Order: sequence, then C-alpha cells, then structure tokens
Amino acid sequence: MAKVTKTEEEVRQQNMAEAVSKTEEFFKKYGNIIYGCIIAVLLIALAILAYNRFILQPKKQQAMDQMARAERWFDAGEYELALSGDNNDLGLEDIIAQYGSKAPEAVYMYAGVAKLHTGAYEEAISYLKKYNGTDPVMLARAQACIGDCYVELKDYATAIDYFTKAAKTTDNAFAAAYLLKAGIAAEAAGNKEQALSFYKEIKSQWAAAPEAMEIDKYINRIEIAE
Repeated sequence: MAKVTKTEEEVRQQNMAEAVSKTEEFFKKYGNIIYGCIIAVLLIALAILAYNRFILQPKKQQAMDQMARAERWFDAGEYELALSGDNNDLGLEDIIAQYGSKAPEAVYMYAGVAKLHTGAYEEAISYLKKYNGTDPVMLARAQACIGDCYVELKDYATAIDYFTKAAKTTDNAFAAAYLLKAGIAAEAAGNKEQALSFYKEIKSQWAAAPEAMEIDKYINRIEIAE
C-alpha cells in the first residue's frame, strides 16, 4: 500500500489546530488568574484616575487659591503675614503643612525668601533646599538666597559654593550678580585671591552686565592693598 504524504496545507492546519488546543487548555487552567489580574489592573487604573480628578486636582487648586493672598502679602513686603497668614487666609507655612506636595512648587521659594527677610536663616535654608523648580532663573535665585543665608550665618565657604552654583545654573547676565556676591563673601572670609578671581571673571565674561560697570572698583581695592 502506498504511503500517504500530507500536503503542506494539511501540516499547517494540523499545527494550527494543535496551537489552538494548547491555548484553550492554557486558558482553562489559568483563565481565572489572568482575568483577575486584568480586572485588578483596571481597578487600580480607575482608582488612580479618580484620585487625580476628585482629590489631587481639587487639593492643588485649593492650595493655589490659598497662595494668592500669601503672594500679595509677600509682594508688599509683609513677610510675617505671608508666612503666618491671618484669621481669613492661610500663610505659606500653613499651606505647606496642610497641602504638602500638592502645593505649588513656588511655595517653598516664597517661604524661604520670606524667612530670609525675617532673619530665620536656618528655616529659610530648609525651605529653599526643597524648591525644585525647573526654571533655571528661579532655581538660581533659590541657590543664591541660600548663599545669602550662609553669609548671615558667617559660613562664607558654603555661601560661596551656592553663589557659584547659582551663576552656573542661570548662565546669563544674572550670573554676574551671583559672582559679585561670591567675591564679597570671599573677601569677608579673608580670601582676597579668590575674590579677585570672581571679580575678574565678571569683567571678562559678563562685561555687559550692570555689575561690570563698577567691577574695577572691587579689583583695584584688592590689587592696591596687595
């Protein structure tokens, strides 16, 4: 009797049937687990969406609304009110305590600068270090304000580190102002050579900056004294 040879189509159909059979067996065995996982993922996704829409976003909006009054106090130079608030509106510190990460990032900047103006330098540093804004100009300002705090605390070396960091962060005409602060801090620390290097950097790299107009006065003061 002649041997019957399967055609390629028959082989393909047989392989497909076997694959379908194995798939059916797999789903019979693990189907409940798979469906359970899918439902769990969907429930988690829905919970996240609900949290964002009904809790997180409203909290953020509330924090922004509360910030409006505190910002007006801050702009008016009423730093104690900006920090503590009054009987009707929350201050910056209460906003941070009540809303935490839901508050706008700028709240740490405002609180830090307000603390700097009220002489609470350690607290100012703590707030300013928590500011993580992406705007390089604002971030540089926060770093420079930290430097100002360390100057007031007579920690000139750390102050210089923050002023130079601010100059590198902004990398524009504002850098000259921060380098000038670094130079003054270096002079206060008795490091005239370091101060001179900052002043000369302003003169060579930022000649168009307002600080460069009188930088020769700082340079000559050191060079004449030497």
